[in-house]
Amino acid sequence: MNYFVRALLLAGVLVAGGARSVQPLSPADNLTTPAKAELGRRLFYDADLSIDGTMACATCHEQHRGFADGNSTHPGVHGDPARRNVPGLANVAWFKSYTWGDPRIRTLEAQVLVPVLGESPVEMGMKGQEVEIARRLSRDECYRHMFAEAFPKTGGRIDMAAVAQALAAFERTLVSYDAPQDRGAPRDPVAQQGAVLFRRDCVSCHTGVNFTDGRFHNVTGWVSRDRGLGEVSERFADNGAFRTPSLRNVAVTEPYFHDGSAPSLEDALRRHAGVQERDIPALVAFLKTLTDEAFLNDRRFGLPGEACGKRL
Repeated sequence: MNYFVRALLLAGVLVAGGARSVQPLSPADNLTTPAKAELGRRLFYDADLSIDGTMACATCHEQHRGFADGNSTHPGVHGDPARRNVPGLANVAWFKSYTWGDPRIRTLEAQVLVPVLGESPVEMGMKGQEVEIARRLSRDECYRHMFAEAFPKTGGRIDMAAVAQALAAFERTLVSYDAPQDRGAPRDPVAQQGAVLFRRDCVSCHTGVNFTDGRFHNVTGWVSRDRGLGEVSERFADNGAFRTPSLRNVAVTEPYFHDGSAPSLEDALRRHAGVQERDIPALVAFLKTLTDEAFLNDRRFGLPGEACGKRL
C-alpha cells in the first residue's frame, strides 16, 4: 500500500474505498457550527476589519494559491514592510501552533489577533480599534442577524472575541485531503521516484498527513535579522529556527521559506542540505501531486455572493 495513503488511513482521513468527510476538531469553547463558519467566511473577505478598509484576510490568503498570496511578504495597510511570508491555510485545524516563529500561539482564535491587532509589524492596523470593528459590523443588519445565529448564548454580541471565534470556525472548515497523492501512488514514474526520495530524505520533518512535524528547525542557517524561534525562547541555538510548513498544495503557494526568499520549488529544494541536483526533478514532480484542485476551487471557501438572502 502507498506509504502516504496508509498514513491517511491511520489518521482516519480515508476509509476503505476512498476519502470520507473529515470533520476537524474544534475547542469546547468555540464549537464549529454552520452559522458560525458562514459568518467567519463573510468576515474573512471583509476589508472593514482593517483600519482604512483596504485589507481583508483574503487579501493575503487567496484561495487559488492555497490561501497564500504569491508574494515574498505582504506590506501592511500603512505600507509597513512585512517580515514573513504568508502561509497557506489548508488543514490548519490540525496544526500544533501558528505563525512561523512563535510556538505560544496555539489556537486559531489567538492567531487571528496577530494580523488584525498586531504592531510588529502593523498589518491590518486595528490595534486599539476593537470598538470601531464592533461599530462597523453592527451597522449592518445582516451582520447583526448572522452574529445572533452564530452566538445565541451571548445574544449575538458583536465584539473582537466573537469575530476571532467566527474566523477561526471558518478556517477549521478549510480541509484539503483530495490531492492525487491521497488517492494512491502517482502513475507518472518520475513522481513515483520522487515519492521514494521524499520518504528517504524528507519525512523526518515533513511527516504525517499534513507533511509537517509542527516543530521548529533551522534549515538554511541563520543569515538575517529575523531570529525566528530565538526571539521567543531567547536561546542562541534557536536563532533561525522556523516552524516546518505543511506541504499541502505546496506547488501553488510559492515563494517559499519564512521570508519568501525561494521563488520556486527547485530553489527551495536546493537550499536543503543533502538534496542532490539530480533528485530535484523527481521531488518536484512528487510535490505537485499534493495539489488539491477541488480545494482550490471549492465555492464554499470563496468570496460569498450573498448573505441573509441578498446579494453582497
